[in-house]
Amino acid sequence: MAIEPASSKPLLEVRDLVKHFPVRSPGLFGRRKPSVHALNGVSFDLARGETLAIVGESGCGKSTLAKTLALLHQPDSGEIWFDGDPVSLRGGARSKDIRRRSQLIFQDPHGSLNPRLTVGEIIAEPLVIHGIARNFRNSRVAEVASSVGLGTQDLGKYPHQFSGGQRQRIAIARALVSAPELVIADEPLSALDVSVQSQVINLLAELKVSQGLTYIFISHDLSVVAYIADRVAVMYLGRIVELGASESLFSSPSHPYTRALLEAAPEIGKRMGKKPQPAKGEAASSGNIPHGCPFHPRCPNVQDICRIERPQLGPIDAVANGHITACHFANPV
Repeated sequence: MAIEPASSKPLLEVRDLVKHFPVRSPGLFGRRKPSVHALNGVSFDLARGETLAIVGESGCGKSTLAKTLALLHQPDSGEIWFDGDPVSLRGGARSKDIRRRSQLIFQDPHGSLNPRLTVGEIIAEPLVIHGIARNFRNSRVAEVASSVGLGTQDLGKYPHQFSGGQRQRIAIARALVSAPELVIADEPLSALDVSVQSQVINLLAELKVSQGLTYIFISHDLSVVAYIADRVAVMYLGRIVELGASESLFSSPSHPYTRALLEAAPEIGKRMGKKPQPAKGEAASSGNIPHGCPFHPRCPNVQDICRIERPQLGPIDAVANGHITACHFANPV
């Protein structure tokens, strides 16, 4: 079940997205190991102009979700609808159009930029791919570079001549040059020094308003998520276990995993003013997901039903205002 977005027609609709990665032992004839279950039935809607944050521990499937939505991974099953139209997950003209209208900002600005190209050439890459005329490219590249704080003198330089924060601005400019409607930012701050993270996050917030963007923002920094997100989806072992408005989720988390995440963040845990209920141990392997509720081996509130029956994502009560949780014993919001 997915939250109903604010508008009648979501920009993005995701239904039961599944992505597993086969794993083999080393060697030519290595035995096949259990698949990594990166996504296990992810569903949500995304309203135009909204910022949806995806949070969770490393290995929960956040980056796989980002790359699947950007059509860099082909899901095993499920559906993606963009602006009311189904997205072909096997290529074709329609998927190329979606790639223009939705762009991905990668985590590492150093590794995602071709060191052999100038900044101007890097930013122009999407325009070249989509066959935009050369006489338009130069003016568009200069316009977008200016919008992220780069000057025309920077366009002839190479990535190694810039700091990490400046390289991320280049990556943002490349993502915006094709005038996308949706930007998927996969941990865009994690490779940056703390001193420049606030500059980049403020830039992203300004660009959202000035260019009418919709964001999917993936991060492990909950203080940043609280600042930028309209809604938050919490993932655990390839599933969304809680989804709701940012204010509601941060003030009244209903899933024990969400509470553990928030209480582990020093500023947010202190603000909650509640006795911590830390999750026990580490997450299970994505190749060996527990029966019943995947979180039950770590849950402080586990009961017999949790070991047997997998809870479905749904509203906590009749007045949950779109706040949904996958837990047999979720606290009311």
